[in-house]
Amino acid sequence: MQKNLNHPKKHLAAPATPEYSTARLGHDFHMVTPSPWPFLASWALFLVVLFAAAYMHGYASFAALGLALALTTVFAGYWLGDVVYEATILRQHSLAVQRGLRLGFALFIVSEIMFFFGLFWAFFHSSLAPAIQIGGVWPPKGITPFDPFGVPLFNTFLLLTSGAAVTWAHYALLTERETEAAWALATTIFLGLSFTLCQIYEYATASFSIHDSVYGSVFYVTTGFHGMHVLVGSIFLAVCLYRTIQQHFESYQHVGFEAAAWYWHFVDVVWLFVFVSIYWWGN
Repeated sequence: MQKNLNHPKKHLAAPATPEYSTARLGHDFHMVTPSPWPFLASWALFLVVLFAAAYMHGYASFAALGLALALTTVFAGYWLGDVVYEATILRQHSLAVQRGLRLGFALFIVSEIMFFFGLFWAFFHSSLAPAIQIGGVWPPKGITPFDPFGVPLFNTFLLLTSGAAVTWAHYALLTERETEAAWALATTIFLGLSFTLCQIYEYATASFSIHDSVYGSVFYVTTGFHGMHVLVGSIFLAVCLYRTIQQHFESYQHVGFEAAAWYWHFVDVVWLFVFVSIYWWGN
C-alpha cells in the first residue's frame, strides 16, 4: 500500500498546545485533557450489570438492557476515539506511554483469565464429583451433549487459523506492508464471524437449555461468555482494519493493533481449554 503523504500525521511535527509538551513537563508522559467519557462509560457499564440482573429476575425489560449496552458502546467509542487521536494526530504516545498501555492491557487480560478460571472451576467442581441430585453421573441423566468432533472441532479449526492470520497481519505491519496486513486482518475477522455463526447454529440445534441442571448452566455460561469475547474481538479487529487502511499504524507504533492481537490469542487459548474440557473430556 502506497503511503499517503497527505495524511495529517505525516507532517505534524509537534503538538500545538503547551500542556502536551513533554519538555515543559520534564518527563516522557503527556497529561491528558479532562474528558467525560471514562465517567459516562463506567456508569453505563454499571447500568448494563444492573439491568442484566434485573432482567433475569423479571424486574426490567430487554429494551432497558439494550439501551444500557448502546450507551456503553457509544461512550466507550468516544473514549477510545480520543486515545486514537492522541496517538495518531497529536503524536503523544511516547515509548513510555506505549509501555504503560501495554502493561495496562496485559493486566486486563490477566483479569479475564481469572474470570474464566472461575467458570472452569465451576465446571470441574460439578463434573469430577457429580451430585446425587443429577444422578451421580456426568453428563447428567437426560442430557445429550454435543459431538466434540462436529461443530466444536470445526470451530477449533476456525479459531486456530484466525490466530495464524492475525500473526501474519502483525508481521506485515512490522515490515510496513499495509496491504498485506489489511488482507490478513480481513481474513481474521471473517474467520471470527464464521465461528460466531457456527456457535449460533450450535445453540439453535442443542437438545438442552441453560435451565437443564448444572450442566446446561455451566455449558451456556462458559461458551456464551467465550462467544461474546469472540464477537468483541472481531469488532476490535475491525477497528484495527479501518485504522490500517487509514495508515494509522507504524512499524514502531501500533499498540492498538498489538492489544487486539493479544486479545485474540487469549480468546484462542481459552477456546482450546473449552474444547478439551467441556466438549471432549466432559462428554
